[in-house]
Amino acid sequence: MQWTISADEYRRRQERVREALGRRDLVGLCLFGPTQVFYLSGFAFIQTERPMGLVFPREGQSVLFVPQLEAEHSQLHALVGQIEVYPEYPGRVHPMKRFAEICRDLGLDSRRIGVDGDGYGGGYGYRGPTLSELLPTAKVVPSRDLIEDMIAVKSPVEVALIRESAKWGTLAHALLQQYTRPGLTETEVSGRASFDATQAMIRALGPSYRPLSWLRAGAHAGYRGQIGKDSALPHSLTTNAVFRTGNVLVTGAGAGVGGYGSELERTMIIGAPDDRQRRYFDLMLGAQQAAFDAICPGAKCSDVDRAVLAYFEQHDLMPYWRHHTGHALGMGNHEAPFFDVGDDTPIVPGMVFSVEPGVYIPDYAGFRHSDTVLVTEDGMEMITNYPRVLEDLTIPA
Repeated sequence: MQWTISADEYRRRQERVREALGRRDLVGLCLFGPTQVFYLSGFAFIQTERPMGLVFPREGQSVLFVPQLEAEHSQLHALVGQIEVYPEYPGRVHPMKRFAEICRDLGLDSRRIGVDGDGYGGGYGYRGPTLSELLPTAKVVPSRDLIEDMIAVKSPVEVALIRESAKWGTLAHALLQQYTRPGLTETEVSGRASFDATQAMIRALGPSYRPLSWLRAGAHAGYRGQIGKDSALPHSLTTNAVFRTGNVLVTGAGAGVGGYGSELERTMIIGAPDDRQRRYFDLMLGAQQAAFDAICPGAKCSDVDRAVLAYFEQHDLMPYWRHHTGHALGMGNHEAPFFDVGDDTPIVPGMVFSVEPGVYIPDYAGFRHSDTVLVTEDGMEMITNYPRVLEDLTIPA
């Protein structure tokens, strides 16, 4: 199998976008976000201070806009009509002024233009004018949802890439669990597991394998600092902690395949779990099961989060609640829609989500599993496949 999205699929996406532009009475679309640009053109890039974007007219050729340092890179992968290269940022002429000229050359400067952001949104110290300022006679229409709604429902090829990611994330996690022992550090264990899993993946997938990801290179598994008391910090940072008997550990694993990824997280314990650890572990499992039971076509994303919140309230766990139940994923770590009480997006077949309600007790420990699931015609299917019960996630002391 070729572990990338085919040119034919990119062309189908582009045709769907043209149809959507027609329905919305938009003459074109200007995209700046890496995920949106990649979805429509196949060009994966690292967003820096140098503006990059895609001008996609409803009629005529699309134009990819890149700095000189991305010229050769963009020619390797981008499926666009033309690539326009500028020297550097900020340069003698600000790059966004040239971007606006491209829009004018395509006749987009006096009509309704859809955008995923009103100008380039990159960090790294970037400063620049908005598209509205540069094209004052155009009607700039926020249209981020146009591509996001398409991204939310995966094609069979996208699902296949996510499945492949999950397979190698599972291997990386198995090695992480095997290598973790008291006295070692999280950095050495995570590095070894990720390296060994990536080497196995490269050997198995062959020379056609490409991560095509600005987020994931190969397979990875680690702890990101969620060790011992710091496991109660949902977004902790690595501290190179030393593993100790009695530690509660929260993991994360996945792999980049053709620009797509998956999410696998588990709670593990070093040494025989005590009664308190068992109690919160079991409560966490129950919360995740409540989410699984609520996922089905026709329900709303908010329904899944409500089911988990009801479980938390039933078991007096609200002091230990920190985040919503999950999010869509694929190209990004987090994509829309979200399993959140404020997101009433209908759940439809083809959507792929993380399911990861956590229980976090300050100054004690955190407990979270995350699984990647696919919404099917009659429910959901687990894409990640790793043991979930405590007996299988207990590490010898």
